Amino acid sequence: MTVRLLTNIGRLWTGNEVLSNAAILVHNDRIAWVGRAPDLPQSVPGVVDDIVDVDHVENLGGALVTPGLIDAHTHPVYAGNRWAELAIRTGGSTSASIAAAGGGVNSTVTVTRGTDPWTLCNGVRERLRGWLLSGTTTVEAKTGYHLTRDGELADVRLLRELEKEPMMPRVHVTFLAAHVVPPEYFGRQREYVETVGSWCADAAAAGADSVDVYCDDGHFTTEESRWVLASGRNVGLLPRIHAGQYSRRGAIQLAAELGCASADGLHHMSDEDIAIMSRYGVPAVVCPATALQRGHLPPVRQMIKHGVQIALGSDHNPGFCGITSMSLVIAMAVSAFGMSVNDALRAATLGGATVLGAPDRGVLTPGRLADIVQWDADHEGAFAWSFGLKPRRVWRGGTPVQ
Repeated sequence: MTVRLLTNIGRLWTGNEVLSNAAILVHNDRIAWVGRAPDLPQSVPGVVDDIVDVDHVENLGGALVTPGLIDAHTHPVYAGNRWAELAIRTGGSTSASIAAAGGGVNSTVTVTRGTDPWTLCNGVRERLRGWLLSGTTTVEAKTGYHLTRDGELADVRLLRELEKEPMMPRVHVTFLAAHVVPPEYFGRQREYVETVGSWCADAAAAGADSVDVYCDDGHFTTEESRWVLASGRNVGLLPRIHAGQYSRRGAIQLAAELGCASADGLHHMSDEDIAIMSRYGVPAVVCPATALQRGHLPPVRQMIKHGVQIALGSDHNPGFCGITSMSLVIAMAVSAFGMSVNDALRAATLGGATVLGAPDRGVLTPGRLADIVQWDADHEGAFAWSFGLKPRRVWRGGTPVQ
């Protein structure tokens, strides 16, 4: 049993309120008490009989402290890179022309399939460590670059095993075999969709938390997406959907129909789509880096106005974005989407916890996981100023990781 006292917190952004001159008492991996330092109790029943007997006291020097950040949308299990493809895209080439020339998702599939498991694992490990060291304590991580039964299931197990290692964030594993149709199924898309549906039970058994499908032009139709998501939901996987990345294909209506845990991307949205998300309680995951690259910004302020729950994601993937810093994503959300710092920070903490179905994190209150970040700042406004605010220290489950 370990009791840790974090004190001299200049500004504590709990997710529910802001406290000055604050302290946090941590018992094992959970928060036992939070409040203003002058109100620190002499004893906490079941935790410590006398506050002077705590195991560790850490003076945070008047810094800003927040919950650990949560990245709600990533694609980290891949090998190789597509930097050359990015260069020609900036020169005006379209995604369709790049794919026709052998690039796109299937080029990463080819490289990932040809990479030995040890090398692939090391690459994913380094990416996940980058998230944690930048203050992100929970990462949603998708499969989707093997597109074979054994490869996709191995990716699920890889993520689950890496999560157990030191210096790793918590991982929410999403099964995304319905990313694109692999080359060997060319001309047999419906067969591939049915096959992916049959893999969902094995993915759940391997440790997946969610099932995702890319419902858009060049990927899967709404009917095909319905099949995959229903198959996953029937075996206990949370359904989520890539929606409106390139066009509007009825993905939002499908998300409402199936009760999706999130609709992600949302670069092409109508007022009707926003009304549906609001009415049926479909949360949104928006990714500013990818939105800026695609040149279509989701109407985030409108969604907030209509009560849609917002979460932020980096959309880390080999084809568009290499970001592993959620503090950078927060700054981009403020500047690109017009979000307030408070709204963006909330979307990167409580919003992420909501869409991942993880009520034990995202805010600093008693009983929640002690995932905590001390920042190199004394006010949350620094997130909008620094474009990549650095943490001074990170605690995952009450244990310091740097």
